[in-house]
Amino acid sequence: MTGTGDPVGTRLIASLARPGGNITGLSSQNPGLEAKRLEILKEFVPKLSRVAVLWNPANPLHDGLVREAKDTASQLGVRLELVGVKSPLEFDTGFAAMEKMRPDALIVEPDNVFYFHRKRIVEFATKNHLPAVFTLRGFADAGGLVVYGANYSALFRRAAIYVDKILKGAKPADLPVEQPTKFELVINLKTAKALGLTIPPALRERADEVIE
Repeated sequence: MTGTGDPVGTRLIASLARPGGNITGLSSQNPGLEAKRLEILKEFVPKLSRVAVLWNPANPLHDGLVREAKDTASQLGVRLELVGVKSPLEFDTGFAAMEKMRPDALIVEPDNVFYFHRKRIVEFATKNHLPAVFTLRGFADAGGLVVYGANYSALFRRAAIYVDKILKGAKPADLPVEQPTKFELVINLKTAKALGLTIPPALRERADEVIE
């Protein structure tokens, strides 16, 4: 596996150190990533007080991410508003709920439904002047403001090492599952300008890429 969110929490494996069974590989999540995304929004919007979280209640990964986001939000004095969307048919209802909430910013959790409809989500955020943070690079390419998450290119390269070991006789059960060690911060400058935001100098210096 490559880029699986929470293989232990979703019971794909027994533990990271000794996965057991016939599955091993790489996870895309590390403790603290969700907190970091909320902190990045705080840098863009210093007076941040209310953040909408677009999540999929049917995605087993999201329960843990939402818990982490809530813990960080309480420390930052930020209120989270959860907006659950399970299918494309529920986007309109979710967007309408956010329009009524009038949040200061938006977090979009990692999910295939969201990724396949990333342009629709990005357009909504831009239209409603919502600074939004995403987890996958494709959102930034589609016009999303900022992406912070695992570097999937690095994960794919590491996956080749696992394939090599298994083909040479190693048992998946004995190969520890790795969590990401390389992350990427991508900022879309064009979107920042459209939202009337100034990229904090410290944040820009940390960015791996600024899309102009």
